[in-house]
Amino acid sequence: MPTHEEIFLPATYAEDVPYATFRRLRASAPVRWIPEPAVGPWPPGPGYWAVFRHADVKHVLRTPESFSSRLGATQIRDPDTPDDLAFVRSMMLNQDPPGHTRLRRIVAAAFTPRAVRALEATIAARARDLIAGAAGQGEIDFVEVAADLPVWTLAQIMGVPAEDRRLLYDWASRVIGYQDPDHADLSTADQASLTPLGRDALTHRPRSLTGPDGRPMNPRSRAALADMFAYAHALADVKRHAPGEDIMSRMLAGGLTRSEFENMFFLFAVAGNETLRNAIPGGLLTLLDHPAEFRRLRETPSHLATAIEEMLRYWPPVMNFRRTATHETVLSGVRIRAGDKVVVYHASANRDETVFPDPDRFDITRTPNDHVSFGFGPHYCLGAHLARTQMRAVFTELLPLHVERTGTPVRLASNFQNGLKHLPVRLT
Repeated sequence: MPTHEEIFLPATYAEDVPYATFRRLRASAPVRWIPEPAVGPWPPGPGYWAVFRHADVKHVLRTPESFSSRLGATQIRDPDTPDDLAFVRSMMLNQDPPGHTRLRRIVAAAFTPRAVRALEATIAARARDLIAGAAGQGEIDFVEVAADLPVWTLAQIMGVPAEDRRLLYDWASRVIGYQDPDHADLSTADQASLTPLGRDALTHRPRSLTGPDGRPMNPRSRAALADMFAYAHALADVKRHAPGEDIMSRMLAGGLTRSEFENMFFLFAVAGNETLRNAIPGGLLTLLDHPAEFRRLRETPSHLATAIEEMLRYWPPVMNFRRTATHETVLSGVRIRAGDKVVVYHASANRDETVFPDPDRFDITRTPNDHVSFGFGPHYCLGAHLARTQMRAVFTELLPLHVERTGTPVRLASNFQNGLKHLPVRLT
């Protein structure tokens, strides 16, 4: 019997998402044990139950009493040490109710539709400037162009000085792209242009991402991100003395512990950045791969709202999330033991034939569109409305232009993020 370890291996996703394998497993083994072999310097793991059907994915995500975000956190790879696990448990993403509910309430005000509407005009203006600046420049890497908007928006929300925006890009690249050698140690910020806070933070960056035992550091650990956390605390000191309307000022007034604050900064800087950085180029590539649908969208721009939902379904920026079984249970006839890892595959759920007719067809008018790209249940993405706003701003500017692919797209080697490293195009 095949082990289907390719579902775990990052190199698989550097080629493409294994949708054909997902399709076979939805039919034959919708909850399947997947091994975790060693990957480069990263040691093997114990394996996990992969969940492929839409209904089962939703069930896992909406029942934290059975499938916990806190027990082992939410990444396939286990935290390296008990200290690392204790640290990441302070993050909202890695908590269950009621702790998760308390943290979510503190930050929810930054992501209400009303709050996002206040940003819409500035987001639209930024997108207009970005696309206008790229048009007529010859070949450009659209991944780089698209990356600017989520970083700029996050800096606005977090109160990060404009000079330090590129640090947010680098931190997200290092964390999300740690399985890809092009991103694992990325450093693109121009030190001379940073604020004194930014320059000081870089002095805290670890010289090596290898621990004393010779094994790689967990990229989400406090040690691996010492520069980011040094910056977070320095900026927090500024906000305490001169609070503003940004989310950091609100968080500091909300009674967070030190580790909760660090992890909240991490969540904004990384999760709020990288997801959209993948969704926008992924959406454009999907349109380029389906020229008839791209033409239809140009002819009828009123389809943009449903087109964005279909882009998110077809190219989910996050492919999976992990939970841990709190007790012995049964899912689709498979017995799962307490403590087992359970990984839900959004990328598979979004192609479930029982929910999406002709699921491999890209249809900009598909409705209903019950995709799970923003999750489901208590951890449904707080930034979903903001993400849609940014996607709408970018594609509104792209639709009047001719977009020509000028080279081969290059995918990110990651079993978590559905990312592109390069998308060469010409905008005219």
